[in-house]
Amino acid sequence: MSTATTEKKYYLLASASLIALLLLCICWEWFLAPLRQGGSWMILKALPLLIPLRGVLKRDNYTMQWSSMLIWLYFTEGVVRAYSDRLPLSMALAWAEVALSLLFFIAIVLYLRPLKKSAKALAKAKAAEATER
Repeated sequence: MSTATTEKKYYLLASASLIALLLLCICWEWFLAPLRQGGSWMILKALPLLIPLRGVLKRDNYTMQWSSMLIWLYFTEGVVRAYSDRLPLSMALAWAEVALSLLFFIAIVLYLRPLKKSAKALAKAKAAEATER
């Protein structure tokens, strides 16, 4: 499998998991298992996911790097709610949030790995060139 095909696979996986997580957060707090009947203000937790969405869809490497740190907030919330919520549906949704956030993180890391390797190799080559002068 070529590098471009592999990168595209990881990009699509990251994009799909981010969109799925966004939809999960909205549906969860709006009508699936809201904290209060009729929906709750917790639906606003989906807003931070909109910030990196455009950059991830455009394959912006910088956005992908910092969004890999943002996603840990959703992982943490999912773990806390999976162990603290009493409704079985809410617990299942929390585990889905954990799974989607992990999937996004892994896909982003695997997508960015070749970029990081090439950047390190370039920096090493430049350092070696500067030393030779």
